Amino acid sequence: MDSGLDLNIAWSPVEEDAQDNFFNFNDAWYPDDEDEINEMEELEEPDFPFDLNEEVGEHNDFPFDLNEEVGEQEQQQLQPEPPQQQTTAHHHPKRPKLSAEKKVQILLWLLDRASTSTYCKINDVAHEFNVTRRTISKIWNTAKRQKAANQRYNLATKMYNCGRKRIVVQPEDITKIDMGDRTCVRDLASMLHISPSSTIQRMIQRGTIKPHTNPLHPGLKEPNMLARVKWILDLLIGNTAETKSEYYPMFDFVHLDEKWFYLSRKSQRVYLAQHEKGKYRAASSSKFIPNVMFTAVVARPRFNEQKECTFDGKIGIFPFTCQEAAKRSSKNRDKGTIETKVVESVNQKVTRSMLINQIIPAIKEKWPHHEGRKVIFIQQDNAKAHITQDDPKWQTVYQQGDFTFILIQQPHNSPDLNILDLGFFRSIQSLMHKKMPKDVDKMMEAVNEAFYELDPNTLSNV
Repeated sequence: MDSGLDLNIAWSPVEEDAQDNFFNFNDAWYPDDEDEINEMEELEEPDFPFDLNEEVGEHNDFPFDLNEEVGEQEQQQLQPEPPQQQTTAHHHPKRPKLSAEKKVQILLWLLDRASTSTYCKINDVAHEFNVTRRTISKIWNTAKRQKAANQRYNLATKMYNCGRKRIVVQPEDITKIDMGDRTCVRDLASMLHISPSSTIQRMIQRGTIKPHTNPLHPGLKEPNMLARVKWILDLLIGNTAETKSEYYPMFDFVHLDEKWFYLSRKSQRVYLAQHEKGKYRAASSSKFIPNVMFTAVVARPRFNEQKECTFDGKIGIFPFTCQEAAKRSSKNRDKGTIETKVVESVNQKVTRSMLINQIIPAIKEKWPHHEGRKVIFIQQDNAKAHITQDDPKWQTVYQQGDFTFILIQQPHNSPDLNILDLGFFRSIQSLMHKKMPKDVDKMMEAVNEAFYELDPNTLSNV
């Protein structure tokens, strides 16, 4: 079949239509119609001075002149850049994200140039703030759209929407779990079907979940509650319910209470260096650690107008011990050696002797002398070992010179009404264990030092 086509002959367009459709890749492209020209103008980024108040027109003057001499900055831009090492797209350094404050700073810079007619180019702005041209163009176009819509400028970043979303736990999901099933972080994470438990730990740090220690409180009955209310009302200044609006300053109150101090804790936490070995501690029995009972006596500290402490309120801390000579020799000491003995049974006889012979003289010695005649109330709990104001021997000594001492008992089952039980004893105990005493004598010295080392502001803020 003869098709009239010879494959051995090179083809060339003959007709005019073929000549029109033929093109050369080396020729510069030019748009054929106005639609293509409009598309090019929309894609092209503006490189002319910015002015929000300028109306958009079809013909705008360009901010440059082809006959103008090239400046130094333009010459530097026209110079060929040194060859750089080619890197893949995922190896280029990550550009920092602009904050909302930085975007506002760029917009204010542009608005300032527009208001003062100090025109600039996108390249100049990008070089000034070390960002790309596209970033400047986005900021400016966003501001123009907001101005056209009569909106406030809002350049807030959307970075808070990126990344892994936070696990949200509703309060109802926690409250419907039994208390016994949420006593530790691991159990709570298991009941909430959250893994790992570190998620619960982060919720605790944010405050979404609140750890709570539930202590045992004294079992108060109706008479105890009424006695507590009466005690508080007696501490208010005034005669009627309308006038009782201020607490008594309690500068003439002395708080007295007892506490057992142990030579050592069963478990002591310390922090060691990398290759340091912990101290070896041993005892015959953890149930029989040497201990001593102390009676602490404190009053309210005084401060002057310059907030300087004039009276620290620390009357003293007195141990229930006695000094006795050893009745027989042993491997630890010879016969007749004076050693410290702990009073095992603390009764009214012992407490009366300490109150009259040690506590009262200490109060008279340390109390501020410029107050004249003084009536001092000694507050104590209702322990059976404490004497009352009606004690016969106490009646003979409760008035001494300018001092009148009155013993008062706080309500039953109310340790929170005594200053010493509200954290002061615990602070002393913590300071005492830092000294790590070796024997009873060293422990007594450590307790006494801790009592006077404690800041008076701690006692005043209890």
